[in-house]
Amino acid sequence: MKLATYKDGSRDGQLVVVSRDLSTAHYATGIASKLQQALDDWNFISPQLHDLYVTLNQGKARHAFPFDPAQCMAPLPRTYQWADGSAYINHVELVRAARNSEVPETFYTDPLMYQGGGDDFIGPRDDVIVPSEDFGIDFEAEVAVVTGDVAMGCTPEQALEGVRLLMLVNDVSLRNLIPAELAKGFGFFQSKPASAFGPVAVTPDELGDAWQGGRVHLTMESTWNGRKVGMCDAGPEMTFHFGQLIAHIGKTRNVRAGSIVGSGTVSNKGVPGADGKTEWPKGYSCIAEKRCIETILNGKPSTEFMKFGDTIRIEMKGKDGLSLFGAIDQKIAAPNS
Repeated sequence: MKLATYKDGSRDGQLVVVSRDLSTAHYATGIASKLQQALDDWNFISPQLHDLYVTLNQGKARHAFPFDPAQCMAPLPRTYQWADGSAYINHVELVRAARNSEVPETFYTDPLMYQGGGDDFIGPRDDVIVPSEDFGIDFEAEVAVVTGDVAMGCTPEQALEGVRLLMLVNDVSLRNLIPAELAKGFGFFQSKPASAFGPVAVTPDELGDAWQGGRVHLTMESTWNGRKVGMCDAGPEMTFHFGQLIAHIGKTRNVRAGSIVGSGTVSNKGVPGADGKTEWPKGYSCIAEKRCIETILNGKPSTEFMKFGDTIRIEMKGKDGLSLFGAIDQKIAAPNS
């Protein structure tokens, strides 16, 4: 099942069911008006949404209309909890290697996470508004899950049963603000503005065997200013799967329906090149990682962060070659531009 939220001038928009090929949609009016409403009563509402989904895919939905990603808000426009992990330890290893520091051993056994702002997400075609280019504007291509209720003290296996939906994320980061914030010893805040999400959220069954062991075994495609810079495998090198990330949150608290949990930047290890130097043929899912690679190889970074007018497209295709979540396709812009 594929779900989206259309803009209607309100904070939470209108829930729509989207066809498997992303060509048509149908308002879920009469079943659930908002996605949070469906998540709060999933066992009762989701079968009704699925029936509409089947009818839509059969071309028999009476009031279907062409699906337009430009009309989409984030599938869940605001949430009670947005927690983002750093589940690809290769990303952390590169950052640490670039500054000649070791990765603490605990990073391999205990997930690294931060709590982001869930009150103001942006849609897949909305501009990313940043006050200044000097902040070091970066994209981060990630996968996220939306949960149902998951009890405190859950095991990773129990936590996986609470996964309701999956989405794509552009976890926008302001890299030049991060060092001063981390130096305070209290984590990210101003350096993590509103995140953007792909047009549709999909139930795990839509991924088929690409959803295995709490990981999405598909390629994350990142295209910056029309140039494809990342074709990273999201599955094999995800150190902590989504069940482990959710269970990490649930160690001391309940995880409530509508919580969004991010994977962190999708990242793949380098491979030995013909000249003996390490190469990264699959590219990168954020500019900071590219700059770390340049520092490791050349002693300093040469790739600049994003400028006003830059574009970023993030997409993931199924094994049939078709877009699974629709694409995040955004422009970086100044306020009031």
